[in-house]
Amino acid sequence: MLGLDKKHTKLLLFVAGLVIFAPFLLNPFPADSGLAQFNAGYPDLMQRFVIFAIFAIGFNILFGLTGYLSFGHAAFLGVGSYAAMWMMKLLTMNIIPAIIVSVAIAGLFALLVGWISLRRSGIYFSILTLAFAQMSYSLAYSVLTPITGGETGLQPKLADPRILDGALAEGASPKANLFGLEMGSSFEWEVGAWLFTFNVGFYVAGAAMLAAFYLAIRIFNSPFGMMLRAIKSNQQRLNYTGLNARPYTLAAFVVSGMYAGLAGGLMVAMDTQVGAERMFWTASGEVVLMTILGGAGTLIGPVLGAGMIKYMENIMSKINETILHQWFAFLPDGLENILVALVYPFIGKGWHLTLGLMFMLVVIFLPGGLVEGGQRIAGLFKRKKPTTNTPDGTTTPAE
Repeated sequence: MLGLDKKHTKLLLFVAGLVIFAPFLLNPFPADSGLAQFNAGYPDLMQRFVIFAIFAIGFNILFGLTGYLSFGHAAFLGVGSYAAMWMMKLLTMNIIPAIIVSVAIAGLFALLVGWISLRRSGIYFSILTLAFAQMSYSLAYSVLTPITGGETGLQPKLADPRILDGALAEGASPKANLFGLEMGSSFEWEVGAWLFTFNVGFYVAGAAMLAAFYLAIRIFNSPFGMMLRAIKSNQQRLNYTGLNARPYTLAAFVVSGMYAGLAGGLMVAMDTQVGAERMFWTASGEVVLMTILGGAGTLIGPVLGAGMIKYMENIMSKINETILHQWFAFLPDGLENILVALVYPFIGKGWHLTLGLMFMLVVIFLPGGLVEGGQRIAGLFKRKKPTTNTPDGTTTPAE
């Protein structure tokens, strides 16, 4: 299907199923139960799942295939966000022009950064990308304030020209839309004690994520992808064959930057405001964690890693001492207080500690990330092939 073999077609359909049925999969507990706080099926978080999955998929094309570790990819996320915002302020609140321009501008900026940074490799390349990201953040935060809005950021205003849009009614506010269909529109379906929310913005971002995932599959299985793997395997040996690796690494860098620009444009489309904090170095580090945690060099790994980190950031961080006391209320008071004291440092504001421990365990025991963990679990349930007896009494594996 769509030029994919059977294995990758199944993978694409699996990811499509996750997106389509996300409102059900992310709301497993009744709305009135004590476990409802673990539900993640609300629009803002579901949008973040797919948008940061796009960001991580693009980063994986660079890091997973070529081995070049960039600490500056948040710069392209931020540049794409600002480009999309200016399209909404100057042209239209329709998200299509905003997303197209965000991808194009991020790609051009990635071309400039990559052309300079790829003159070095290893840790020197990583430091150069980090320097570009921090310079971009500083420019956006304090120097280019007429363009970026500085520390207050940018958002659409009634006074913006928006030459393709009609005049807004008095008191109305500009809202991102897809040919009139607002991104914030939602439909709620109540089934018994469960409440499922179907959000327009999530499915638009989900469709973009599926397209990005499909393109990543094609890149991974193309001659271009094979060349990138050769660069990661042994670039020096590749150079000895007479092939110049730099155009390929630059192309991978630009494609990766365009993915980040797409994620930045979608972030603006879902939440029409943008600030310089999106370009800070911690955002670049976050996408590195997503890729490694899920499985660098794998197709679905970045999607799983992005979902895991965003879930912990938005769900685990909301658990406080009051909730813990409710959980352990059936225990004697002394034991209840001890358990609360032991568990609390790993949740709430301390969720980063849990993430750090999880990351350490993955790096040490599962270098292939969550994908490798899933493969090991699946391997436990695979039955060994039966054997058959030959006429001379020996056994041979069954066909």
